[in-house]
Amino acid sequence: MLVAEIREADLHDIPALVELLGELLAQERDFMPDRDKQARGLGLILNHPERGRIFTARLNEAVIGMANALFTVSTAEGGPVILLEDVIVAGPYRGQGIGRQVFDHVLRWARDNGFLRVSLLTDRDNTGALRFYERHGFVRSRMSVLRHAIK
Repeated sequence: MLVAEIREADLHDIPALVELLGELLAQERDFMPDRDKQARGLGLILNHPERGRIFTARLNEAVIGMANALFTVSTAEGGPVILLEDVIVAGPYRGQGIGRQVFDHVLRWARDNGFLRVSLLTDRDNTGALRFYERHGFVRSRMSVLRHAIK
């Protein structure tokens, strides 16, 4: 198992994060990679820490994984919750424990900072990701995701 350094991203990490998002979005059916959009979205989080945190996994300072924790409030929970997005480890490093390290860090950080729940979305046919999340205590919701693009 490789041991990565897990830490919060900063603006200098955007190019590496855009590369990771390109890998992730190329796997998804609902989205297409767009470097400009991904860089803009990352900047909106990194420049406004009240919106969330981006956690990175690093080997020798190179960013090889990430997870994006966005903050909101749940009236059902009566407090702050996280929507976890963009969980990805670069292809050559998958299956070596990096994803687990990032995931464990995010969940510990959420608990230590008073968040009441972490929710995430994944493609319903991504069985590997579903198994990974379920091994970490996530359960499938009975709710469905609906979207409406504002143009």
